[in-house]
Amino acid sequence: MRFKPFQCKAVPFTSASKRQAWERQLLQQADIMSINTREEGWHFPVMWTSLDLSVIGSKLFISVSLAFAVFFFFSFFPFSQNKKEPPAKKMLQPKEKHEHTHNLGIGKAIAVLTSGGDAQGMNAAVRAVVRVGIFTGAKVYFVHEGYQGLVDGGDNIKEATWESVSMMLQLGGTVIGSARCQDFRTREGRLKAARNLVKRGITNLCVIGGDGSLTGADTFRAEWSNLLMELVKTGGITAEETKNSSHLNIVGMVGSIDNDFCGTDMTIGTDSALHRIMEIVDAITTTAQSHQRTFVLEVMGRHCGYLALITALACGADWVFIPESPPEDDWEEHLCRRLTETRGRGSRLNIIIVAEGAINKQGKPITSEDIKNLVVKRLGYDTRVTILGHVQRGGTPSAFDRILGSRMGVEAVMALLEGTPDTPACVVSLSGNQAVRLPLMECVQVTKDVTTAMNEGRFEDAVKLRGRSFQNNWNVYKLLAHVRPPSTKSGYNLAVMNVGAPAAGMNAAVRAAVRIGLIHGHKMLAVHDGFEGLAHGQVEEIVWGGVGGWTGLGGSKLGTKRTLPKKYFEEISATISTFNIHGLIVIGGFEAFTGSLELVEGRSKYEELCIPLCVIPATVSNNVPGSDFSIGADTALNTITMTCDRIKQSAAGTKRRVFIIETMGGFCGYLATMAGLASGADAAYIYEDPFTIRDLQVNVEHLTEKMKTTVKRGLVLRNEKCNENYTTDFIFNLYSEEGKGIFESRKNVLGHMQQGGTPTPFDRNFGTKMGAKSVVWLTGKIKECSRHGRIFANTLDSACLLGMRRRSLVFQPLAELENQTDFEHRIPKQQWWLKLRPILKILAKYKIDLDTSEKAHLEHVARKGLPVEANI
Repeated sequence: MRFKPFQCKAVPFTSASKRQAWERQLLQQADIMSINTREEGWHFPVMWTSLDLSVIGSKLFISVSLAFAVFFFFSFFPFSQNKKEPPAKKMLQPKEKHEHTHNLGIGKAIAVLTSGGDAQGMNAAVRAVVRVGIFTGAKVYFVHEGYQGLVDGGDNIKEATWESVSMMLQLGGTVIGSARCQDFRTREGRLKAARNLVKRGITNLCVIGGDGSLTGADTFRAEWSNLLMELVKTGGITAEETKNSSHLNIVGMVGSIDNDFCGTDMTIGTDSALHRIMEIVDAITTTAQSHQRTFVLEVMGRHCGYLALITALACGADWVFIPESPPEDDWEEHLCRRLTETRGRGSRLNIIIVAEGAINKQGKPITSEDIKNLVVKRLGYDTRVTILGHVQRGGTPSAFDRILGSRMGVEAVMALLEGTPDTPACVVSLSGNQAVRLPLMECVQVTKDVTTAMNEGRFEDAVKLRGRSFQNNWNVYKLLAHVRPPSTKSGYNLAVMNVGAPAAGMNAAVRAAVRIGLIHGHKMLAVHDGFEGLAHGQVEEIVWGGVGGWTGLGGSKLGTKRTLPKKYFEEISATISTFNIHGLIVIGGFEAFTGSLELVEGRSKYEELCIPLCVIPATVSNNVPGSDFSIGADTALNTITMTCDRIKQSAAGTKRRVFIIETMGGFCGYLATMAGLASGADAAYIYEDPFTIRDLQVNVEHLTEKMKTTVKRGLVLRNEKCNENYTTDFIFNLYSEEGKGIFESRKNVLGHMQQGGTPTPFDRNFGTKMGAKSVVWLTGKIKECSRHGRIFANTLDSACLLGMRRRSLVFQPLAELENQTDFEHRIPKQQWWLKLRPILKILAKYKIDLDTSEKAHLEHVARKGLPVEANI
């Protein structure tokens, strides 16, 4: 047995405060004993006092007994502790799992600037860089007005504090300012910038901007040594300062609504810009329907058609013009025929989307006015032009952009602090849901290659260089908008249904499935009211025009119920036989997953159930195994985030107020965690991360300390089923009691508003691609399982779930997903987003370690070029 002696002085209890201090000291010693025992085996510390040895001999038993009595008393009643020294038992992570990130930045300095055009979400990235930088022990500096502030120096470069980035998460644009800087393009300007950095000891620069801004940063880094030598010769800096600033680390984050930077799936601001565009498109659609008008909408994007393409997919536009793939030479005839066919199917409007850089095959611009004049002259339709302009770059950032900016900010700080003189300047980004680091100049070169390909008329190469995601979006759009259903039929009947609770984006998935099915020559059947409707024969044929305008509708047009199919096997088998259903698409949440498993189980008794089956996850809870994301979760997340913004505004106005907000999700804490990250919450209680009364105490004490700063408001999120005993009312009452005289508490249960509303661009696009891909897979399976005119599917891979896994959409047999599922709590056993929880706590100023066990390693853009998903 090993002993660790320490001092505990005997103090006469002349006052209550001294008694509390003595109790606290004993409690800390007891905690040390508890931790040592738990982590190191039999390992008790011995309590020595400063009393005379004779006194020790006579009162040893009493002293030890008293210490244990106090320890057990406070273990059962932890709130009797003094609140100024909160315990951090759960907050500390095992040392062997990852390094102590809160020591990485000691002695280092980081500067952060935003340059070029502003983009929503830049403030989230700046906030994350500042707070994580301070968390690691580094000094962090704002550079106001972009590169111009770097050149001018002075008050443009200021040290940032924790409070200086408070309440900026929900603000659009960039709080620290941005500017186009001609001075930085000159060597004289870069000399001034280098001197300003060296004088402040800054050797790490985080640049948030477009390709031009990031290229400038790389040039600055390449010249750094020569700039320092010149400054020493001219007396601008000393030799000692040169030695301390021998190399400059550069890390970039792409902030641009255009999403025109190759190598990244999504740039900061793109999702928010799509939100602004879709709000306008939805508003225009109603007036267009009223007057039977054609609207031509011009969106931003410079020389990139991403915004136009996703807008066209998300609103079901009749035509889209993008610079990467100009229309054929006779496009005028095709366009007019397309608009006429749409009206002939009963539609009262036409929507045409034009990217601002749209061109024809000869490189000549195609303008909105050109298109309007064409439609009016040839068709005589009442046509209007709307140029959206800079409204696309304004407004509140979406939840996606806030989380993207926050995650990239954390990764940028880690990349800077881990950088060496041999590390190339890199860009941090997301690929799927994975953080990646890419060589800056490789990305810049590929981006330039796209422009070169378009200038040389190599438009197929331009589309490929934009990346896999762009290619897949373009392929899906071309099918939905430009391919007419064949006159010959396949002879197959496909049914589509919704199961479980409604989720925004379900209708977009149904629309895509129906139209792609019709393009393949199938007869498409709509099943109303889920498995119950399938049992009762609520099935009808659905045609092309029957799903017109569905992409922007929330809820479920087909109707959805939570009923499982097991008790209806005979009725369902009869319906499948009656309508001769050859394949089934089930769009829904956990009930869709479990219900489909039951159908597979029923194949052994009912031959009619032996048909190919595809499940598409669609639920606000994001709790379906086999997929990192579910249709509808993004819409719910944005609803919660916007509500939290309003609540934070109220709390900031009244001062010293803490709000406890209950979110949906069942036992899944996805919404609470991600909404907490997007809204800047102080805590988020979820089932997957168990918490105790002592953790609640830590949070209360944390908020108490926060009220002493300039930030006098708090936000706490609670997942609805995080703990059966620590209910929302319990936590509210606890905070109210412990916060008396310090802060007030309020509670808000968001309820079913999280399931409603118009689907976000992400959910519309995600649903569209999932619906289209499911039909392609199902068509192949039907042909594979066809024998002598009959369909017989009884293999495991004939019943699959289509899900997003890391960077790809993949089909996984339902039977294989059973082992990955916690059926009691209706959640997957492994959930990727749990690794983001430390970021939430760090940004809320908790002293914990950031898990770096899965570091984002530097990848090459060429290696990211994964094969395009199967042609749809």
